[in-house]
Amino acid sequence: MDTHTGTLYKSLGFPSVTVHETNTHFDFVEPSRTILVIGPMGSGKTEYAARLWRDAAVARKKGPSISWLTSGGGTQKELFEPESGIGTADRRNTFFVRYSIDKARFADYPDDALAYRGGFVRCGKNIAMIATSFDLEDLIRKNPRVGTWIIDEAAFYDERLAYLVKRESEQRGLVFVMPTLLLNFRGEIFNATARLLMETSTDIYPLSAYCEHQECLEHAYNTYRYYLVDGVECPALFFDPLIIVGGDLQRDDPREPNYCTRCDTHHYLPGKQYTYFTLKPLGQRASVGDIAPLEAELRALAFDPEASELFRSFRANYQDGPNPSRERMNALRVPLIAERAVVYLFAEQNLLSAEQTRGLVERLDLDRDYLSRRLADNKRPMTF
Repeated sequence: MDTHTGTLYKSLGFPSVTVHETNTHFDFVEPSRTILVIGPMGSGKTEYAARLWRDAAVARKKGPSISWLTSGGGTQKELFEPESGIGTADRRNTFFVRYSIDKARFADYPDDALAYRGGFVRCGKNIAMIATSFDLEDLIRKNPRVGTWIIDEAAFYDERLAYLVKRESEQRGLVFVMPTLLLNFRGEIFNATARLLMETSTDIYPLSAYCEHQECLEHAYNTYRYYLVDGVECPALFFDPLIIVGGDLQRDDPREPNYCTRCDTHHYLPGKQYTYFTLKPLGQRASVGDIAPLEAELRALAFDPEASELFRSFRANYQDGPNPSRERMNALRVPLIAERAVVYLFAEQNLLSAEQTRGLVERLDLDRDYLSRRLADNKRPMTF
């Protein structure tokens, strides 16, 4: 509340009070918007989309005379064609788009559910599961009357998505609402698509959550990945595979991650120095043919962890250093560390060839099932 308004309230005998901005319904009148809804897992991004969906249901009950307010607005003039049923998109008509690798989430809900933590809304025919920006382009073409598109987990798509939604928004007045993780569990921009969406969006709504650490009530903007090993919380290593499907499920299997929201203080991310001082340089040497040093480190990680450079780094930084951290040391309890390092170097850093990767898996007898699933999650599938 500004100073003048506060003075007026006081002169009228009202007590001092903080008046916040009104939490309004969604605006279906303003055209040509690409809206990013960002925040950590559990911050309410998809719930925001569900609220938009409910607002649209109310807006569609209004009289037909207001349709001119919620239609058009782009640079490309569209004429209604009664025989074909094609006409200007109405932004009160909404469509929910899910990403294809998201099938495992909310498995107990109906197929047409826009599901979020704590509930869902039914979308009927206006929901689809797709894999690429080309699939989205096809959906838009087949649904010309839809004016508002909700694209869940937008950062998971190819980079072309950013320019597709920008073009359709500017030319036809469409609105795109994109609830998505902007930062990965490492606290970095998720990928090139996330960066492009930041550059091209017209509006950004950041959401936060409580830090889910038991002893904290601070705002949290970080998605924290951890594993449960014998009931103990073990943070993911910095070089843990970037994408792991099925993140909304609570898991006791130490091979599978859990997620929660954390503030900066309680967002443990051990192994970053090791990644850049040791693991990535070893991968770079392997990329030019000198694979023996990397293989020696992976062998130690798999069979004699205390002989590895990773253990020495942890002991120096988190055990014997000036700021010891039992929580970060717990990361060494997570199984399959060598496999995680291979996924990082092959699927994410492109430092290992397919032939080198298969050779390492064979010689070190690494877990083929785990590697197959994680490489598929990260769009670099490989058979062993």
